Amino acid sequence: MPSTETVERPQDALGVAKRYLRRERLVSGLVVILVVSLFLQAYVVTSLGPAFIVAVVLLVVARAPILQSTGTVRLRTDDDIETVLDALTGPTPPVLALQWGAADAVTIEDGVPTYTTSYLFGLRSVKPTLHTQTEPTSDGNHRVELELRMNDDPWATYAAVVSAADGQTVVDVEYTSNRRFGLRRVPQQLLAKRYRDATLTAQGYEVTERDTHFGL
Repeated sequence: MPSTETVERPQDALGVAKRYLRRERLVSGLVVILVVSLFLQAYVVTSLGPAFIVAVVLLVVARAPILQSTGTVRLRTDDDIETVLDALTGPTPPVLALQWGAADAVTIEDGVPTYTTSYLFGLRSVKPTLHTQTEPTSDGNHRVELELRMNDDPWATYAAVVSAADGQTVVDVEYTSNRRFGLRRVPQQLLAKRYRDATLTAQGYEVTERDTHFGL
């Protein structure tokens, strides 16, 4: 039978992630209200038929998966390289705090971390899994690749290079969203940037550089 182990999550970062989740749901609700209000305005000005067409167009534009997020971030910490590598290769990597922090629970099923997350008042749930690979680089540093998968399909990839500099440990991360999202997700993406940095600070990492892009 499959073995399952529940993972304890870092509490400081977990608290920040839960605050993000509450605000993200509020933002999602405001987007829905905006779409409904535009439909009602179209109905008042015209009639049901044109208003229905407006509603369909708004839903298509808002939900169409046309955007993809990519970016880089540089982190510094006083923790030594071994401690950072242990954190990155564990079930709750610091750079994925919003993912494991928003989950109902983090479990390890047959050695694979799983972030079970429910939404729509518990009517639906998803179970992204985390897959990790490590290897030394040619210059003596360490490279860690973190891949989130949904039903075995790539969801997001984070490639981190860990090195030492000026008595600290530096982590250079390049990330790519493997799935595209619609315009309705842009406010959540912008909100996530703020809280993502806060979760890293709560885990002892200083964000010295960040570059984020949304593209077609």
